[in-house]
Amino acid sequence: MFAQAIEDILQDQCTPAVVRAIEAGGSPLKLWQALQGAGFHELLASEDAGGAGLPLADLFPILCSFGRYTVPVPVAQTIVARTLLGSQFAMPSGMITLGAALRREAGGAIVCSFTPYGMLADFVLAQDGDALLLLHCAAAQREASGVHGSLTATLRWSDARVATHVPGAGPLLPTFAAALHAALLSGAMTRVFEMTLKHCNDRIQFGKTLGKFQAVQHQLSVMAEHVAAASMAAEAAFHTDAAAPSLLAAAMAKSRTSEAAVLVASIAHALHGAIGIAEEYDLQLLTRRLHEWRMAHGSEAHWNVLIGQRVLAADVSIVDFVRSV
Repeated sequence: MFAQAIEDILQDQCTPAVVRAIEAGGSPLKLWQALQGAGFHELLASEDAGGAGLPLADLFPILCSFGRYTVPVPVAQTIVARTLLGSQFAMPSGMITLGAALRREAGGAIVCSFTPYGMLADFVLAQDGDALLLLHCAAAQREASGVHGSLTATLRWSDARVATHVPGAGPLLPTFAAALHAALLSGAMTRVFEMTLKHCNDRIQFGKTLGKFQAVQHQLSVMAEHVAAASMAAEAAFHTDAAAPSLLAAAMAKSRTSEAAVLVASIAHALHGAIGIAEEYDLQLLTRRLHEWRMAHGSEAHWNVLIGQRVLAADVSIVDFVRSV
């Protein structure tokens, strides 16, 4: 029910033209208000708190839709942030993104580097040990990443006193962030594969469609394998009755989707040729995000360290270890 409802809204309100306009500096408020007005920012909140009380398994296809449509506002992050803040805190109104890394400078300043959607978020929620810090972006200096169309930014608050300290839930932030970005990557990769398959079936070269060439078929099959494996890993992180994904499942999901993102993007552009990088063609909207979301909250190199440590610490075979996740 919720997945179809969000699909309908995104199809109408989050067109490629809207994405391009927001990337170019246009206002995100119309899109944000459409999503907020439908109550999607409260999907994980309990019914007693006015939310939908949605299980994590039902949230997964919704996050995939956000990835498919390259939603240029931090609605996925806001869903998670409002869950982490819980009922102990007066909930802020506006877009909340998740800080990937928090650093305190000697003079007392707080810096959140390469924060997804940092260019337009109203608040940043970041881990500070076992606690969370909620920071109002209006008091921050924003520095764009410099990547074309990117909404990622480094934010700096000169005075740490602007931060609101929220005890508890700190360790859950990177877990949720890894899982949600895995879902976003899964949705975007699936759409990239669909576009590439259609292009190869439609594009005629040397008297027949590209999809008739064995070398192209091989590349498509490799692409399909990675998209399927990555999507399975991402979905597994949400396949739980718990209120949050497990750290290991989230790590595996983010590692596998991040690893696949580079390969999927490269094959897509190889098979599309020059049209794939054209500003007017939608493929680049998706592949740019594959690269950006791959790095957000840790690439496969980051999460593979944690996975490797868990494997070495486990007193079981690798097969039994995988089965236990």
